[in-house]
Amino acid sequence: MSQAPVRVSPLIKFGRWSLLLVGVAYGAAHQSRLSKKEEKVREIEAQQKAVRDVKLAEEKKRSADAEARALAELSKPTPKH
Repeated sequence: MSQAPVRVSPLIKFGRWSLLLVGVAYGAAHQSRLSKKEEKVREIEAQQKAVRDVKLAEEKKRSADAEARALAELSKPTPKH
């Protein structure tokens, strides 16, 4: 019932293995290039994050101060006439 395996030409085997190895080498080189690019982007984002965090902290403080003033204004007793 089972058929004998087909003999594949050595040229075809060589071509398959060559293309596989070329693909692996290309993938490794491409990954390395993209990793270096991403590392530079992450450094820039880290620098921007520090600036952004300072701005957010200032904004949060201003917002908290404004909320405290509004709450103090609302909690003042109203004068009766």
